[in-house]
Amino acid sequence: MKKRGLVALMAAGLMALSALPSAAQEVTLRLHQFLPPAAPVPAKILKPWSEELAKASGGRIKVEHFDAMSLGGRPPELMDQARDGVVDMIMTVVGYTPGRFPRTEVFELPFMMTDPVATSLAFWNMVDSDFQNNEYQDVKVLGAWVHGPGVIHSIEPVAKLEDMKGKTVRGPTRVINDLLSELGATPVGLPLPGIPEALSKGVISGTVIPWEVTSSIRLTELVKNHTEFGGRESLYTATIVLAMNKDKYDALPDDLKAILDAESGAKLSAFAAKVMHDYDAPAREIAVKAGNNIITLDETEVARWKEASQPVIGRWVADMQTKGIDGQALIDQAKKLIEENTAK
Repeated sequence: MKKRGLVALMAAGLMALSALPSAAQEVTLRLHQFLPPAAPVPAKILKPWSEELAKASGGRIKVEHFDAMSLGGRPPELMDQARDGVVDMIMTVVGYTPGRFPRTEVFELPFMMTDPVATSLAFWNMVDSDFQNNEYQDVKVLGAWVHGPGVIHSIEPVAKLEDMKGKTVRGPTRVINDLLSELGATPVGLPLPGIPEALSKGVISGTVIPWEVTSSIRLTELVKNHTEFGGRESLYTATIVLAMNKDKYDALPDDLKAILDAESGAKLSAFAAKVMHDYDAPAREIAVKAGNNIITLDETEVARWKEASQPVIGRWVADMQTKGIDGQALIDQAKKLIEENTAK
């Protein structure tokens, strides 16, 4: 009888444990990315976002940050690391894996981006309504955004279109590299961490990146000329995503999944774009205080660059057609969504 009573008691205890709410579960997520920890994206976007998740979940969601590729691999491998479950989440520039996410490239086309927050909301809308189910089907996208206006940073000044000829310029993605080539430069595809060494060794004579990240690689000490574009549209921008392993996402308890969803999506995308754009100004001020040469092309000169960049758009549309994608429809939709989100 005593044995039976003990068995019954143990069974009752196991049933009680199984009946505990999923809220009792805790989840630790490992986030891997390529930027140094002090850069604005990890320091001012990813870590504050993680803190909001912890707060909203009562400490049940914890994010461990692994910056500057500290878990190994190269930046182009980050998306596969998330897909394969090597890590739980990654942040990356989409174009670091050339041609793999063709629809997303619509936002990288020359002079497509106006306001970075509006463009990011348009990007997120297209991810959520379309891209998630095709080119991002192997991962769960939590946020999708773009950085502020792209700037040319060079050893020799670029004050007019002709000055691009003979320059060897680093670009982040295949679309932007095609643009650099069309403008007369020799493009070199390279993730951001490789820029300082490439400049120091003379492999490149300039690079395109937004102001925001220049301080984290001390770029204003390596080049003394910076070319901005006047007018409403930017020369270019790059697309960025925060993506999660699908199995890890699907395995989350419903209440924690709801918290993650609420802190991600459009909310995270707009926040990330705003923070990146806000950090353009202080980084630019470093160049000003250093006495660097900042050139702003007027609208007449910018119009020449716009005209010169048109073949890039035509080639992209034709390339999309070979993939069974209506590139012009994507351009039209992206522009429409940017305008709609600008008006908000």
